[in-house]
Amino acid sequence: MLLPAMLLAAMPLAAQAAPPALQGYGADLSQTSVSGISSGGFMAAQLATAYSSRFRGVGVIAAGPYDCASTYPSHSLLQNAMTTCMSPLGASVGPKADVSWNNAQRYAQAGKIDPVADLARQRVYIFSGSSDTTVKTIVVNQVEEYYHRAGAPASAIQYRKNNAGHAIITDRPQDVACAATHAPYINNCGFSQSVELLAHLYGERSRPASKAPLTGSIVRFDQREFINGSRSSMDDTAYAYVPRDCQKNACVVHVAFHGCQQGASQIGERFYMGTGYNEYAETNRMIILYPQARPSNGIPFNPKGCWDFWGYSSEDQRHPDFQMRSAPQMRAVMAMLNRLGQPRAAAAAR
Repeated sequence: MLLPAMLLAAMPLAAQAAPPALQGYGADLSQTSVSGISSGGFMAAQLATAYSSRFRGVGVIAAGPYDCASTYPSHSLLQNAMTTCMSPLGASVGPKADVSWNNAQRYAQAGKIDPVADLARQRVYIFSGSSDTTVKTIVVNQVEEYYHRAGAPASAIQYRKNNAGHAIITDRPQDVACAATHAPYINNCGFSQSVELLAHLYGERSRPASKAPLTGSIVRFDQREFINGSRSSMDDTAYAYVPRDCQKNACVVHVAFHGCQQGASQIGERFYMGTGYNEYAETNRMIILYPQARPSNGIPFNPKGCWDFWGYSSEDQRHPDFQMRSAPQMRAVMAMLNRLGQPRAAAAAR
């Protein structure tokens, strides 16, 4: 079922009916891209490497390189994630792109992720704010170095830095001040980061984002059918923005991952309706997929609703697979993408 964006925006989440199944839209999955902020940035980096053959580009906002939590084997994955990959005392104890690259090569050779040769053709957007003490710039720098090692040309990489705090960036006056770091981690720095990011990932095919009211629809759907395992910390409901043109024609897809404390269960519609992705999608024949993580205080322990970049979602905790194709969260997202690519008639017959 499609709900007009303005109507859904006016409905309290508790008043909405149980979500229906995600339908197919005959989407063009040959030009799929992904981005994310904070833990969502780590997830975007993981997905773009583990399934590199499926993604044309990646945006990493305030996050580190692929498999960052494995940087120092003498530390636990959680220790690496909370220190090495966030606020290390210096570059010497921060993440190492060569370790990430070596791990990617090793996993690819073992058939656990896609061939690393696909990384060289991806377009890459990277962002770090100098006021961000949550994930320091010395961590984010390693994303650029990782892609250099993967063979991506300099022209394919855009690395934007400014004075922002830990946040995704907008040009909306009602959002948090640029250099601050506090909820909902959506800061006004005078430009729409999602639009800048997508324009770089899609290059010459990009058109200016819409400045008019949105005419597409927010699709609210049951995310549970895509989840395998008991430790995913993924929410029951997820969202997609479907422009009116994409309800009848084949469109490309971008996956946008929220960060910690940014899921719909915590901040409502502010991420999936207020970060500029939909305005770009409106004029560029693009569906935006918004997967959802939620807080968990039991098993797994994920009190801030972060995406998994240190192994909490792995069923076998002795052999975590959060950075591999078998990871529960990444498998779920890929299944959502595959559903979007199904023909409309086939989806309607489900």
